[in-house]
Amino acid sequence: MVQVRIAALAAALCLCLLPQPAFADEPAFTSDFALDQCHFSLRSENPFFPLRPGLVRRYTGESDSGEAVELVITVRDATRLVQLPLGGKLRKVRTRIVEEREEVDGELVEISRNFFAVCRPTDDVFYFGEEVDIYEDGAIVSHDGAWLAGQAGALPGVMMPGRFLLGSRYFNEVAPNAMDRAEHAEDGLALSTEAGDFTGCVRVVETTPLEPGAQGDKLYCPGVGLTRDNEVELVEVGKARNGHHHDGNED
Repeated sequence: MVQVRIAALAAALCLCLLPQPAFADEPAFTSDFALDQCHFSLRSENPFFPLRPGLVRRYTGESDSGEAVELVITVRDATRLVQLPLGGKLRKVRTRIVEEREEVDGELVEISRNFFAVCRPTDDVFYFGEEVDIYEDGAIVSHDGAWLAGQAGALPGVMMPGRFLLGSRYFNEVAPNAMDRAEHAEDGLALSTEAGDFTGCVRVVETTPLEPGAQGDKLYCPGVGLTRDNEVELVEVGKARNGHHHDGNED
């Protein structure tokens, strides 16, 4: 996704901790999520991560260097089938495509197509990978950060647990070139934005061992999901013109 990510699961699934490099006595980030126990669905009842086809959220802000930043996140009606080995067999999981489009000073810099599915009955939202197009002067120059569960040893990570527990730490991405992870920092927050006033919001701090010292900060609010992502904040919630409401429970 456009920004760095992170977090940790604690009750919802039977989780096993794999040894992870940690600083001093810090608890490790969960990276093994007992995926073989999940029945995956396209529908999300997770209040902090809606996956309604046609949902469009627009964010604006200013970078540290004073550049205008705009981010548009669209939940597409389209899906992608991802295959990965689970429980001793190759399993096919249909995922929802969520597109992110970022512009800086009016110039397109990135489009990513992210793949999500929901674990039943916990409502943990799992992240299965992303396609990434990096732009310069209107042309694609790289696909840095792209990864897909089931390829090159990559596995799904958690994007948002069904139950938000303070202090939880987990990996969003479990891939050689993508290791974003998150920690639940605060809950019960109130936030006023151009898109409306929200309560019951939560704060997630993100890091990655691939960029030591880098840190991201995200706020999620019930019903709308991501509300603030580092320098950008939600300004508009709408519906895609061609967004068809076709959901399913496909696994």
